[in-house]
Amino acid sequence: MNHLSFEKPNRRVALFAMAGFLAGCASDNNLKILGYQVGPVHTNHIRTVRVPIFKNRTYRLGLEDDLTRAVIKEIEGKTPYKVVAGGQPADTELDGVIVNSGKNIINRNQLNEVREAETTVSVEIYWRDLRTGELLSQPKKKVAQLPQALDPVPVGITPEKPLLVTSTWTFIPELGQSLNSSQLKACEKLASQIVGMMENPW
Repeated sequence: MNHLSFEKPNRRVALFAMAGFLAGCASDNNLKILGYQVGPVHTNHIRTVRVPIFKNRTYRLGLEDDLTRAVIKEIEGKTPYKVVAGGQPADTELDGVIVNSGKNIINRNQLNEVREAETTVSVEIYWRDLRTGELLSQPKKKVAQLPQALDPVPVGITPEKPLLVTSTWTFIPELGQSLNSSQLKACEKLASQIVGMMENPW
């Protein structure tokens, strides 16, 4: 009768596995293997974020207060960053401009009353490192790879552009939902999207 025999793990295999594990650890103590990252998703060289009240270019007064409050709540609840008051020193500043607030009717009933509608809120975001002046919310510039005899050069010079984030929320007036409650929900969703984009890498 044949018996299965299992050899003890080879020391060399164990050393190679440990070396691979350590190689996967980045300088920020995050483990990165095959494109996946284990560990904090936020950079550890930023500690504070200043969030001034967002500017509002729409006719919906008070929308800027709702969105600013939602963003601050989301930052404090989902990130390791501390939000500081306006005028206080900070590592970074998250500034925003509400550029659109609209309502779209999706469905009407037989009496031509609104049965279902949606609200849309769009905001331009600027997240800047106040220590270096770098616009963190802007995608990194690509570098063209030239022959080895020449140095890589940036592909064009692009001016600083805001990051446009848009959120929509559906509401049904027959269920007691209103445009105001829908816009508040859209602001909460928008805040979640904005803070989600503050994760590594930008």
